Amino acid sequence: MGMGIEGIDGNDGIDAMALAVAPLDSAVAADPSVAGAKAANLARAAAAGLPVLPGFVLVAADRAPGAPAGTDALRAAWELLVAGEASGDRTGGPGGARRTGSAGRAAIDTAPTAGGGGPGPHDPAALVVRSSSAHEDTEDSSMAGRFDSVLDVRGWEAFTRAVRQVLDSALRAAPDGGAGAADPLHGMAVLVQPMLRAAAGGVMFGADPVEGRYDHILVSAVTGGPDRLVDGSTQGVRYQLTRRGSLLHTEPAAPHGTGPLGRRRLAQLVRLARRTEKVYGGPQDVEFGFDDGGRLWLFQARPITAMAARPARGARLLGPGPVAETLPGVLQPLEEDLWLAPMNQGLTLALDIAGAAPRRKLRRLPVATAVDGRAAADLLLLGAVPAAHPVLNFINPAPGARRAAAAWRVGRLRTALPLLARDLMADVDRQLHHFTAPRQMLSGELLTAVAWGRTVLASLHAQESLTGALLDTDTGSTAAGEALAVLAEGRESGRSDLELVRRHPVLLTLLPPSLGKRPGLPEHVGWNGVPRGVGFLSVREGLRLRIRWVQEMQTSMVREIGSRIDTHCAPEERGRIARLRWRELMAVADGGARPTGLAERSPRPETAPLPAAFRIAADGSPQAVRIGRGGGGRGADGGGQGAGGGHGTGTAWDGEGPRPPHPVLVVRTLDPALAPLLPGLAGLVAETGSVLSHLAVLAREYHVPTAVGVPRAVERLTPGTVLTVDGGTGAVGTVEAPYARPAAPEPAADPTPEPAPAPEPLAVSEPPAERAAEPVPVAARTAPPPDSEGPTGPDGDARGKGEGAAA
Repeated sequence: MGMGIEGIDGNDGIDAMALAVAPLDSAVAADPSVAGAKAANLARAAAAGLPVLPGFVLVAADRAPGAPAGTDALRAAWELLVAGEASGDRTGGPGGARRTGSAGRAAIDTAPTAGGGGPGPHDPAALVVRSSSAHEDTEDSSMAGRFDSVLDVRGWEAFTRAVRQVLDSALRAAPDGGAGAADPLHGMAVLVQPMLRAAAGGVMFGADPVEGRYDHILVSAVTGGPDRLVDGSTQGVRYQLTRRGSLLHTEPAAPHGTGPLGRRRLAQLVRLARRTEKVYGGPQDVEFGFDDGGRLWLFQARPITAMAARPARGARLLGPGPVAETLPGVLQPLEEDLWLAPMNQGLTLALDIAGAAPRRKLRRLPVATAVDGRAAADLLLLGAVPAAHPVLNFINPAPGARRAAAAWRVGRLRTALPLLARDLMADVDRQLHHFTAPRQMLSGELLTAVAWGRTVLASLHAQESLTGALLDTDTGSTAAGEALAVLAEGRESGRSDLELVRRHPVLLTLLPPSLGKRPGLPEHVGWNGVPRGVGFLSVREGLRLRIRWVQEMQTSMVREIGSRIDTHCAPEERGRIARLRWRELMAVADGGARPTGLAERSPRPETAPLPAAFRIAADGSPQAVRIGRGGGGRGADGGGQGAGGGHGTGTAWDGEGPRPPHPVLVVRTLDPALAPLLPGLAGLVAETGSVLSHLAVLAREYHVPTAVGVPRAVERLTPGTVLTVDGGTGAVGTVEAPYARPAAPEPAADPTPEPAPAPEPLAVSEPPAERAAEPVPVAARTAPPPDSEGPTGPDGDARGKGEGAAA
């Protein structure tokens, strides 16, 4: 009987004969295949006694045999709804939409054949005309915002235009052979209800879809209707509650009794969440509003889509933290075995020596591991987050007993550690110097060199961690600062990147380790002072530099091994050495067969950075969590841990696009590759990282106010926001008033050049595996000055500096 949308062109803008009218309490309205999921869900809610506004649904007439259709039926339904809204009669009693809908059906059935003239000369009441498509609000996809809804519709002509607009929006989702394929309206129905002037409204989730928690309820609310919230024009106030109604967290934080929702309204919402879950059989995504009288109304209910898998009870708290500063990218399998496994071994040894964790737990749980190919660490073992139960932790004698048993070792180690570190660095330098070019070595010698690298990396990581915990190493220069100074002079000399790296291996500090293509060095660097040589580095920085040199030596050896293996492989198996595990490589070297399916192995894809803190869900995916009690954790008020540099004010910048005046760089991790951006920064804010990290130490040298461990900094501190950063307390705040920074004298040299695109990978005439085989310069083997280290304090607690055991 009906026609397609393209042919609906009656005098009123629609062909009313193609539409049938179904009151919200009718069987037709409760059928999602006819009325769409939105209207059907509301009809189901109204039948269950939930607070639903009255209304009717316009459906394809040939899909609702026996339902009143035509212009007269449509106009009668409109007039009745407008008259009821104008009189303030929204429910007619506890039955709500059911009782009003019954009256509506009676009025429709007895409607006169001639159209009336509307509600009269007075200003007609407002309606809302909403889409109710068979394609939206399903369990698989909400299609939120895909179709049109028209608010504040007044008068018959405006009503018909709104209906036509909603019907036309059905064309945005082509029929897929499902419910809408044979429907002349393409699966679209039109839901019509009174327009409620809400005092407060918003969206409620009966479960937490981000953390996968069914014991939490999330509410976002604004003053007025929820439309400003759902269209993204305002952020609103976010409430996190238990299923019993206890308020866990409010964001932004506000005193009790303020904001759009008070205690009474929150209690009403919790009851509504329980009732909707009982009606629909699971937690719902609900839109709601409170009228001026304080009554709660349900506007929409649909299943929660994309519910995250919840981590198992007791799952470890992980985060990229300080380990991502050393290994910031996605690691291929062999890279993980060469570099992450020794880091884990070294951190475990350091924590055991310092008595910072039970030996039984250290044997059972890895400190550093790979998640989605990226390096992550156990934040609790590293002491990077506060204890979940600080009182119980305080009265527990085990940590104190552990530290007491390790105190004598730590006390003696603090004195001996500088000499031990220098001896280790000298041994590493000596061995690196004795290695010949990879092409001149036997394959067995190449494997021996790589295996030695794995062993010595564990020792270097252990001593580097203990040095950060026990020695004050900030007085010396940093490897990144030395590398930038060397690079600035090298650019002036006109030497190529390859020549610079060969002459000055300290430049490897600016490049992450990789068995793949190496990125080029930064093209533009400002004045960074005079390079003094790596002999002036602090003990910890010297150890970090050796870690990078050993990694580069391993890279050169593995590339040579790979080229030799490729000569005996089928073409489809060549160039895949990074996809092997270390044990597989050793098996092949011992004459074993190559792993089956090597040709089909794909490289690990580039994945998004890991959350600052997360737990592993049952499906293996990382699920972000809030750190600390009450969901806020340290820095819940917007700050974190101060890393020095003073106090600064400027504009938030994410490192992409044009650099604003007085930028405050906001990042997830303290990646050493960000070092060229430090000169001229007004501040540095990071979600993760240690005050002893590469970038934090270098930022102090540049007097850049720095705060680390700032929760969700990237999400909250969007580019363009004016921020204040206190490097002493770690406080990070926003400036509401217009901000004008006082003019500063021009520097002698521009310290903030415009960022340039990343250069192409180095083009060399010989295999890049040859680079790290060059002898380390004598300056790299010079011990740092005697005054570059000192005790950190009177005790031997490895966690005395927060993250001292971190890499």
